[in-house]
Amino acid sequence: MTTGRADAPTDLLTVLSGLQHDFLATIPLVDPTTPVPWCGRWRVKDLVVHLARVHHWAAAQARRRQETPLGRGPFVLEELYAGCAAELRDTLTELGPDAVAWTLAENGPASFWHRRQTHETLVHLWDLRVAGGLDLSVEPRIWADTVDEVVTFMQPRQERMGRMEPLPAPVGLVADDTGRSWLLGGSTRPSATVSGPSEALALLLWGRTTRADERLTVEGEVAALDDALGRRLTP
Repeated sequence: MTTGRADAPTDLLTVLSGLQHDFLATIPLVDPTTPVPWCGRWRVKDLVVHLARVHHWAAAQARRRQETPLGRGPFVLEELYAGCAAELRDTLTELGPDAVAWTLAENGPASFWHRRQTHETLVHLWDLRVAGGLDLSVEPRIWADTVDEVVTFMQPRQERMGRMEPLPAPVGLVADDTGRSWLLGGSTRPSATVSGPSEALALLLWGRTTRADERLTVEGEVAALDDALGRRLTP
């Protein structure tokens, strides 16, 4: 199993910009009171405000400063999101990818936020569009990089922060649309392997679908996969 990023998108800031555009364009298409089942008690209005706040916070992190609070609202959703999305995009463009930024690990390149905010936006764009009964089409290689981020950064960070115990049984992940594969939670032979399109694998890791998803195939010890999915793999 490999965890390399040879097939990962190289210009993630451009990808992020496109996803932000799609998110903004979708806001008026979905009733703000629509439930978002994958996010607890959230409704669409909560989802939009959350992503706007995350963009605003990440822009400050990239500049190595504390963000100015946005307040409690109520907000005009499209205006709020448009402003925060532009703030993040403009900040990352101005800084460039190699500027030193605060990241979720330690000081690192501002390009960290290109990737982190791309996948934050992608998952929540899926939330928004699917909650509204709308389709979403994103390149498999972008979804595959979402999987890679969980395997190589998010899940190990959850362990370091004491939010989950190490997985007793590693799980293999195989993206049959990109040819990429990963080993989640270990360096030995996986006890279970789940295969399918990159989108379904990413949504599985982020708790947006289950192993019963008809796009996925599980081989090996199903209990090992269930154990992994029952843990806090992501924040």
